[in-house]
Amino acid sequence: MKKISSLLVVAMLFGCYACTAQSTSLGAYKLVRFVQYLGGNYVDTININNMVDEAIIDMLSKLDPHSFYISKDDLQAMNEPLEGNFEGIGVEFSIKDDTLMVVNPIVGGPSEKVGVLAGDRIIVIDGDTVAGIGLKIADVHKYLRGKKGTKVHITVLRRGSSGPMEFTITRDKIPIYSVDAAYMIKPKVGYIKVNKFASTTTQEFVDAMKKLEKQKMKDLIIDLRGNGGGLLNTAYEMASMFFEPGKLVVYTKGRNNPRTDYLSVNMGSVFKGRVLVLIDENSASSSEILTGAIQDWDRGIVIGRRSFGKGLVQNQLPLPDGSAIRLTVSRYYTPTGRQIQRPYDDGNMEKYVKDFAARETNGELFSADSVHFPDSLKFRTLERGKTVYGGGGIMPDIFVALDTSFYTKYYAMLVRSGAFNQFVSTWVDANRKSLTSTYPNFEQFNKKFVFTDALVNEFVAYAESHNKVKPNPEQLAVSRNEIVLQMKAMIAMQLFTSNEYYEVVNPSNEVIKRAFEVFEHWDKYKHLVKN
Repeated sequence: MKKISSLLVVAMLFGCYACTAQSTSLGAYKLVRFVQYLGGNYVDTININNMVDEAIIDMLSKLDPHSFYISKDDLQAMNEPLEGNFEGIGVEFSIKDDTLMVVNPIVGGPSEKVGVLAGDRIIVIDGDTVAGIGLKIADVHKYLRGKKGTKVHITVLRRGSSGPMEFTITRDKIPIYSVDAAYMIKPKVGYIKVNKFASTTTQEFVDAMKKLEKQKMKDLIIDLRGNGGGLLNTAYEMASMFFEPGKLVVYTKGRNNPRTDYLSVNMGSVFKGRVLVLIDENSASSSEILTGAIQDWDRGIVIGRRSFGKGLVQNQLPLPDGSAIRLTVSRYYTPTGRQIQRPYDDGNMEKYVKDFAARETNGELFSADSVHFPDSLKFRTLERGKTVYGGGGIMPDIFVALDTSFYTKYYAMLVRSGAFNQFVSTWVDANRKSLTSTYPNFEQFNKKFVFTDALVNEFVAYAESHNKVKPNPEQLAVSRNEIVLQMKAMIAMQLFTSNEYYEVVNPSNEVIKRAFEVFEHWDKYKHLVKN
């Protein structure tokens, strides 16, 4: 009863607050009385705290797709990707159906280096079974985090593999970088790849810009493909590097939140060169804020495919037991007044996800003509007056279809099985001494290293013996160039950094090629930007 009494006090306090703040006293009072009835009258012993957690989760699920509950144990882990660093094995993970799943190995981290892949299900850690035991995020941290240099042994199940796979991982300091790459992609053209908008991103971006300007950068490509967003403040700070102070970057407003304008601030200097922004269907939230500001003010040209469409702003609000909710409190709008959020139906996440997945089946990823916006969502940019649309992500100025020319079932099986990372890790470890001797720097590696037919055959044999991927010569011929490209890029990343991975793959990427074409034939495209 002690827990129940504590909960009642909290609920009654909530009811009093609601009574004075929102005219919802009847609903709050009903909730308090309901909990009192349960605690005082129900026939069996029940866990009121768990029931309240479930009720909060259910209520939030009926609001919108991006409001959610965070337990006390999960709170630190939820905040961590946008903060500092830690020591551990270097994976982003989730717990689904009582199973620990790797969402992504952190680029360059200990887990990626030994071949752990996204989708791997970790079932044993240092001899302890962790599947089906009610594992919590705090438990995962205790297992996987630890002092740099210590080791952890894990057993994983991987889709497409016949049995469990084992890895021994040496813990290390795991920096959470936002900038994956920053280099001169062409003479006078810089390239910066940003993977998230975190607390460190602005400084990382500033540092990257300074580095490239020292290398005589005049124009810039900002790659936001796959960037799911992050902190709103970071987005407008980064946008400030392209506008004089006082320019409207984004504004927010909600039912109980008056309009708040976010204006560009003084970042020391304003970049004056030409700007291209690359986006795709996985560019969301803060990525759309930065892109929307650049597009609405005709400051740069947007290239790629329609962005995700997340225009809701969440505040993290604490609850008395140390848990929290991330509650949607307002919507954000680009400078023209566009609302980027795509439609949702009462928080129906399943339908929301299915609608997004339908972009492939309805042809949107392959043809701009498959994307339809109603005239009611039409807006005009603020300098050139070109047509842009709201209500469902940002449509690029220049559409580039998803490249599937190399895609085969054999290639997909290689990816799903983890053969790429496993082979590269094994091969580089076995040949590291000769590789570093032959290629003391990336320039020599990129120019001289060739993934030979013999090495391709070795990879095919490895995938068959270790990953159970049966060879398919016909499909291999179709996918060979992409396989060779990815393998070379992964070897470069193993020997150097993630920066060099992009230096290898980017010249062959269709969106990057289109960006080059825009710069090379600027007179053809300059009508899309302010003179």
